[in-house]
Amino acid sequence: MENLQTQSAATVATAKHTKTRYLILAMIFIVTSLNYGDRATLSMAASPMTQELGIDSVTMGYIFSAFAWAYVIGQIPGGWLLDKYGARKVYFASIFLWSFFTILIGFSDIFGSTGAVISVLFLLRFLVGLSESPAFPGNSQIVAAWFPTKERGTAAAIFNSAQYFATVIFAPFMGWLVAQVHWQSIFWIMGGLGIVVSFIWLKVIYSPVNHPSLNPSELEYIKQGGGLVLMGEDKNNTQQKKKTSFADIKQLLSSRMLLGIFIAQYCINCLTYFFLTWFPVYLVKERHMTILQAGFAAVAPALCGFIGGILGGLVSDRLIKMNHSVTFARKLPIILGLFLSTSIVICNYVESHTAIIFFMSLAFFGKGFGSLGWAVMSDVAPKEMIGLSGGLFNTFGNTAGIVIPIVIGYIISSTGSFNNALVFVGIHAVIALLCYLFMVGKIERFQLKTTAP
Repeated sequence: MENLQTQSAATVATAKHTKTRYLILAMIFIVTSLNYGDRATLSMAASPMTQELGIDSVTMGYIFSAFAWAYVIGQIPGGWLLDKYGARKVYFASIFLWSFFTILIGFSDIFGSTGAVISVLFLLRFLVGLSESPAFPGNSQIVAAWFPTKERGTAAAIFNSAQYFATVIFAPFMGWLVAQVHWQSIFWIMGGLGIVVSFIWLKVIYSPVNHPSLNPSELEYIKQGGGLVLMGEDKNNTQQKKKTSFADIKQLLSSRMLLGIFIAQYCINCLTYFFLTWFPVYLVKERHMTILQAGFAAVAPALCGFIGGILGGLVSDRLIKMNHSVTFARKLPIILGLFLSTSIVICNYVESHTAIIFFMSLAFFGKGFGSLGWAVMSDVAPKEMIGLSGGLFNTFGNTAGIVIPIVIGYIISSTGSFNNALVFVGIHAVIALLCYLFMVGKIERFQLKTTAP
């Protein structure tokens, strides 16, 4: 009997394993691209919308920020829902709802007065943000479950780089829709696409232990490599049974390593939210491009961010395979990338459209190369709280979505220029770099201390 068990284990170990985890990653990538495409709808429609509806720059800054207010509020509840019910069900509801509310934004002009339209726009963007809040913690939970440590940096970089790929794909398309149809059509088409994708999600995503296409060899490969294969839908998992307390959250916030990672993510997301909100407006109003030109001009920085994101993950995982520590392998691309991203400030000192796009592209290549925060979270989050830890991380990160649109709106209103806004964004890249250099320390999985009942 013992010999049979040994032979069976050997067969599993040597059998050619399936590649189901790559299908899972592809689905996450598609959904995250759609996620960021929907986030960018308002910025692409902003110029004609503000003219048609009579909305000033400060008010538009507040409308831009509505998404992030809700997104931040929903992070911890969204993470809790993911830990309790699993990414498959919670993420489906998330995709369906944010797509539905995106469609409704296209009907916001029917409310008559400017004040009513502004209120409706703010409310609908708030609901889009609330609905999207489980998305990235869900990505982190799925990657932690499906990928061994040595592949996790690349996997996280791929889904994170979808934010740039979304602009490459959707910005020219949305620019064309605004120019040839109407700004409302952006919301109807993007929202409708999301509803279709939400039902595809249910056909593709399962936890590793329940996936119908996963063979025992791949499951064992993931498990032996550090994948948390029991995360998600398996309710017999003892990790899922632990009830989260405020004392556990306090432990996370008391960790110097985690707090450094959280603060750095806030600063990194400052660049993201500039790109998602004010960047098309910057190209149109400050650099005098048409909205169609701006849509195509946004492709180069986004493509460079996408390439940088993929390369950052590949370099990080390659360093691990070369037997460097996880700390070195994660920090080196982050620090180099953030240094490059400060080049956004140089745009204040050049005039040609080509030079502006070049330095924006360099900045976003660096930002993508250094955007390994989700890989780091998959490495450090306590096993009992993958979803909630990701939610807390994203709470810090997306506070930038509240601050950046509003502050830049006031900067533009008071100075009539984007120059100080670019400096403001660049300073945040420096702060993030300093966090990883001097605050984070060794990157390792955080162990929750048990508390007395």
